[in-house]
Order: sequence, then C-alpha cells, then structure tokens
Amino acid sequence: MSPRLKLRDIAFFERPVHFARPFRFGAVTISATPQLYVRAEIEVEGRGTAVGASAELLVPKWFDKRPELTPEQTVDELRRALEIARGLYLAQTGFDTAFGLHAACIGAQVAACAKEGIPPLAAAYGPAEIDKAILDALLRAAEANFFAGMADNIVGIDSRLSPDLANANVTQFLAGRKRLPRVAVRHTVGLDDKVEGEGGVADAHENAGARYFKLKLSGDPQADAARLARIGAELGKLPYDFKVTLDANEQYADLSALRALVDHLDRDAALRSIAAKLLYIEQPMPRDITRQAPLGSLAARSFIVDEADDSYDAFPAARALGYRGISSKSCKGLYKSIVNATRAAKWSAGSQKFFVTGEDLTCQAGLAVQQDLALGAFLGITHAERNGHHYVDGFGEAPAAEARAFAAAHPDLYADAGHGMRLSIHDGDLLTGSLATTGFATSVHPDWSALAPLAQPKSPREQLA
Repeated sequence: MSPRLKLRDIAFFERPVHFARPFRFGAVTISATPQLYVRAEIEVEGRGTAVGASAELLVPKWFDKRPELTPEQTVDELRRALEIARGLYLAQTGFDTAFGLHAACIGAQVAACAKEGIPPLAAAYGPAEIDKAILDALLRAAEANFFAGMADNIVGIDSRLSPDLANANVTQFLAGRKRLPRVAVRHTVGLDDKVEGEGGVADAHENAGARYFKLKLSGDPQADAARLARIGAELGKLPYDFKVTLDANEQYADLSALRALVDHLDRDAALRSIAAKLLYIEQPMPRDITRQAPLGSLAARSFIVDEADDSYDAFPAARALGYRGISSKSCKGLYKSIVNATRAAKWSAGSQKFFVTGEDLTCQAGLAVQQDLALGAFLGITHAERNGHHYVDGFGEAPAAEARAFAAAHPDLYADAGHGMRLSIHDGDLLTGSLATTGFATSVHPDWSALAPLAQPKSPREQLA
C-alpha cells in the first residue's frame, strides 16, 4: 500500500545560469537563464517528516512561444505557475498519496493559470517541479531508492487521469521496470552550432563520443536540407555507426512545409546518410496546428510530439493523428511520462510500435540531470538528449563545494576535467549506478544558503518599463 503524506512547506529558490555558448532552437537563442530549486517538507503518515528537492531551468520561449511575449515574460509565467501550484498543494491539508495529491491539484492548476493567460504546458511546470521534490522526500522517509520505490508504486499512481488505462496496466508496467545501467547520450546540434572541423559535430572533444545526435531544424525545408547534408557528411567521418533524430521545435508552419522536408529526405542523394540513420522527427509543427493536422502518409517517418504534450490525453490524441511517440521530460511531469510509457507498452502489443523518448531542455549538472536521467533509465529509454553539459560549463555558478559534494556522492556521473566538475560520459554513455541511492536519484541537496529566493513575477507593464 502506498504511504500517505501531507505537505508542511514548499520553498522556491533560483540561481543564475550563464551558458558557455549560445543555444539556438526554434525562434529563440538562450545565453543565460535562472535555474529553479524546490525544497519540500512533508509529513509521512506513521514515519515522521522528510525534506526533498528538485531543480530545473526556467527556460524562456519554450513553454509559451507566443511572439508578443518577451523571453522575460515567459520566464515569469513559470514563476507564477509555481506560485499558483504552491497555494493549491498546500491547501490540501489531509493525508493522501503523492500521486493523489498531484491528481487533486493538476486540473485546478491548469484552470487557475488559464485565467491569467498561462497556457497548459507552462501551467504544468509548477506541479512537475513540486512533485519531484515531494517524491525525493517520500523516498527518503521510506529509506528507498527511486527505482525500487517506483517499481512498488510508492507514489500510488492509478488511472484516474488516464481513463484509457486500467489501474492494473499501470501497476504491472511499474512492477516490470528495471534500471538501465547505462543510457547513451544524444548530442544536440543547435542551429548556431559549428558543423565542420574542430569543434564541429564529428569532433570527439565536442560530442564526447556520442553515437546519437539530435539535429535542430529551422522550419525552412530548403535551408534545413542543405544543413542536414553538411551534418551528414561530417557524421559520415565517424569511425562508428550513429543514429540521428530531428527536432523542429514547432517551426514548420503546416503539413505542406513538412511534406517538403520529408520529400528532401526521401529523394535527395546528399541526405541519404541522414535519412538512413533517422529514428524520428520531433514536434515539427506548432502545437495548435498539430492538433488539427493528421499526418497521413507522412507518418511513415515516425513522428513524436513534445510541446504539444500539454495534458494527460495528449498522447492518445497524437496517436489518432499518426504520431508514434511522445517525449519524456521531467519538467512536463514525471507522472505523465510514466502514464505515457504505460500506454506505449500497451499499444505496442499490436502490430504498430509506440515509444517514449528522452529529450532534455538543458538539464543542468546536479539534481536536474540526475532526476531526469533516473526517470529515463527507469522507463527503459536507451538513449536521451543531454545538452546541459554542452551549453553550460559544468556546474556553472554553483559553489565549488556544492559541485564537489555531488561529485563525491555520484563519482560515476561527474569528474574533474581540469577546470571544475563536469558530467562524465563513458564511451558515449552515462552510468546510472549511483542514482540507486535513498531519495530521488541524489545523495545530496544543493547548498540552500547559496541560493536566492525565487524572484517575484513582474507584470507586463513592469517588464516594459
């Protein structure tokens, strides 16, 4: 039986993160943005109190891409989503399972955020981050690690938010999970990243020996085809086999533009190496267009949704449109990832195969990358985008003592490369052994005294002043 808990406190903090190089995806280029930290204190029925933590970047212009909003306004939307979620979660004063608490709040969260013009994807950020911190605390109270605890359904996930599933589907899926000992890194090639030569995609110092590559698209079929041909020529120089995925971040305007890209992949001789190695194409069209545009014959290329994954019914809706997969990102909600992985397993019992992928919205060294990596390793995702180590220098602005503490507790994940602690990649893979520790994939917490309180969201008028 899943233990019941109630919240005693939730606190939010942030720390600036400056990128070592610009990261351009979709219509935005990020050079710096804050990282959120959540500290949750819970009381577990019959087991006393415990404290848990989580972390995630406050990424601009991804959760909400409306052109009339500034990047700063979209970050403030996330801060506001956190505040609204905090109020809703703390208002639940009785004991409940961790998932029961989430289920009691998520609908009200989306509705409350909608009244303030915050879209569902951004609204879900608040519960997603709180849920991770609660899970960390619960696992600590139970003296359990993430993999064993989730296999036993310590959080009490059921089908109340996914009526297409039965409770038994979820519990059987969880019970069958085993931690993957290694997860391959999928190296991100941003739109401003170098392609050829030193520092390019085939440079081992740049790609850390990755065998998987995630290539960003701009939304212009002709320009994208030309750039992919250049990337394919470079990747062809690797002394080992490789696979690629493509990610348009909603930049393809409609099915006609998308069909032009697929025609290039199908017909251009210069793209044969990329086309032959292509696993799937991620979120090509805007989320609102996606919902109205069945893929038809294009579905043969295997497409997944990412930004269009803004509710518990998004994957069934995408499946009906011809999509085969959906992304797992802990910033969108770990429970939704688990439900979607359960669906993929159930649906794949038929003639078609469905899947969940690991995508990384710049998970930073420490809590964020560890918890997201553990989620993927639990779900059986064999390769995952990992770009935080690529665009940010190690632990960034974290105190050196904090970085050393994480490295000491997780020596298979971090190493001193001569200029501070950095993510340690072994023959293109990340090792997950040290994530099987009491708590949600971490033996240590950040130095709370070195963090600033979460900034108060500014009104649009204040931001324009």
